[in-house]
Order: sequence, then C-alpha cells, then structure tokens
Amino acid sequence: MTTLAPDRRLRRLRRKFVPGTTGWSVDDLDDPAVEALWNRGRYEIVEGVLTLMPPPAMYDGSLALKRLVRTFDDYAIGAGMGDGFAFEVDIILGKLRLPVVDACFLTPQEQEAQKRAHAAQKKKAKRNLKYGRILVPPTLIIESLSKGHESHDRETKRRWYAEARVPNYWLLDADNRALECLVLDGADYRVDQSGRDDAELKPQAFPGLVIQLAKLWVV
Repeated sequence: MTTLAPDRRLRRLRRKFVPGTTGWSVDDLDDPAVEALWNRGRYEIVEGVLTLMPPPAMYDGSLALKRLVRTFDDYAIGAGMGDGFAFEVDIILGKLRLPVVDACFLTPQEQEAQKRAHAAQKKKAKRNLKYGRILVPPTLIIESLSKGHESHDRETKRRWYAEARVPNYWLLDADNRALECLVLDGADYRVDQSGRDDAELKPQAFPGLVIQLAKLWVV
C-alpha cells in the first residue's frame, strides 16, 4: 500500500484549517490531514469553532503547576490512587467541544474505563495508542490561568466540565498566587477551598491532602 507523504495529504483538505472558522467537530480529526495540522499547533474546538489556545505558560505558572501536581501525586500514591496525572491532554466533551486540559488525574479505575472507551473506537485509533484522547470524566482537572484568557477557564471550561460531571476542578493563578479548589455540587461547582500567598488548603474531597501554597510559588 502506498502512503501519501504528509504534504500531499494536506492538499486533500476540503477546506482551510483556519482558527476562527466554524463547523468543526471531533470527527474531523479522523482525517489524517486534519490531525496532522492539529498536532502541529495548539488548538481547541469551542462549540464547533476552531480556536487557538493561549500561549504556553510562563515559567512561574508552569513551575507552580508542576509543584501542585507533585503535591497531589505524593498524596495519591500514598492513598493507593496511583500516579495518573497527564499534561496538555485533549479531552472530548462532545462533538463540538474538544478542549486541552493543562493537567488531569485519572484513578486506575478511570484509566481502565478510558482504555475500554478508546478500544471501542478502534477504527479511529491512531498509532496503536492504549488511551488516546480522554473520553471519561477524570477525577481532577487543573487549569493554570493564562493572563487575558481567564474567562475561558473560569466560565466556558467551568460550565463544560460541570456538564461532563468532572467531580473536581482546580484553578491555579500563579500571577496572583492563588488556588481555587472547586467540587461538583449538582449542576455546577462550588468552592470547596480557596486561598492565596501562604495559605494552607485541605480539599475535603481528598481527606489528608494538605496544600501549602507558599511552596508552589516562584520566589
């Protein structure tokens, strides 16, 4: 079988891959030409609109996120929940909703459910991946706020994750040295714990977890 070179595949696109255009869905990523372009940049699908993601995080935010994840990882491993964190992952929330999460945590049970969900889409599977794009609600999603794009995380993604029944959603704001731990309560999130600077947070959803914010920030 002859395989088309990537540049020839791209010429087969029926329309231009341009951020801001409408009519896109997760099914479009089944086209190798579209997925090749998707993987070359930083994109999301927002209610059918192909959207550019915010620029990568500054060092301050990236380091704070890494330290927060390490804190949770240490807790999760000790609690027998595994070390199921992943970063910059596509998560399918519907045909017209495909955000990229900064970090998400899946328990071993959720990883197995994700593996089964991905296997059920074998005809769409790429590169023999075991997990692929996230199809099940993770136990925890963390978004690190980007300056000028806060509303996307605080409003749009908050609504999407609540509708997808993601039980825990945390918003990390390194610029303002703050963390909000939201927990799903009915159809929306409520604040479980929040603080800034050197506060100490103890999310009720994870008994025994202590987050010392002073240890997250760049000094």
